[in-house]
Amino acid sequence: MASEQRVADHYNHGELLAAIEAGLTRLGLSPETTSIEDLAPVDEFHVGGRKASSHFLDQLAIQPGMRILDIGCGLGGAARFAATTYDAHVVGIDLTPEFIAAGTALCRWVGLDDRVTLHQGSALDMPFADQTFDGAYMMHVGMNIAAKPDLFAEAHRVLAPGARFGVYDIMRTGDGDLAYPVPWAASPDTSWVATPDSYKAALEQAGFRIVAELNRREFALDYFRTVRETNKAQGGPPPLGLHTLMQHSTAEKTGNLVANITNGLVAPVELITVRE
Repeated sequence: MASEQRVADHYNHGELLAAIEAGLTRLGLSPETTSIEDLAPVDEFHVGGRKASSHFLDQLAIQPGMRILDIGCGLGGAARFAATTYDAHVVGIDLTPEFIAAGTALCRWVGLDDRVTLHQGSALDMPFADQTFDGAYMMHVGMNIAAKPDLFAEAHRVLAPGARFGVYDIMRTGDGDLAYPVPWAASPDTSWVATPDSYKAALEQAGFRIVAELNRREFALDYFRTVRETNKAQGGPPPLGLHTLMQHSTAEKTGNLVANITNGLVAPVELITVRE
């Protein structure tokens, strides 16, 4: 669809893998010596990074050997973290071809290509059989998808009964125009931010039961405050970070996101559900 192509184009970098390798070189590392911890600053493209991933994924009851789906996996950072932390097999899917190509290379670099598999494709039409997965999650994905009922119906289709499905998205928490650009969109044309209530209605319609909800606004503001203070103390951003992905637009996009959160318009929210 045209909207999906615009979303994929928004995230395209052009030389992403080379930029990551250059950052590693500045850290005195190489593809042969890097680890998932070294890559975390660049491949966890959501508010709170690795700390947020740990808090969120710990609620999904992932057990060794489970087959887990990462919807909108980006570079696969959370997928690699989940595979390592919970001894699971993780499959990711994302619209952006460059993310999948670079993420697959990163899996090889850290020796996880046998436990993490990344696919290019649409979350609205996933190439997986019914009831394939024991659990699933999405992190900062729904803001780019208008048809949330269709998204959650597709997630329900590929999950086994009783599987946990977690959503960690930027959600609408107040009225007013958002400042753009933000990390997920340059303008409202490809931004479909929705309220937690609309998410829950779509999830329940698809056959999920909501078991937990948490607004992470204060965590987000503290996270951005810490990043700002750290960068100031060290005279600029580190060799690897989300600026590697967003390049010259990083300060503007991040600043607008922080302003939108500060003004009560949006917040990162966790929803934990069970597939009925």
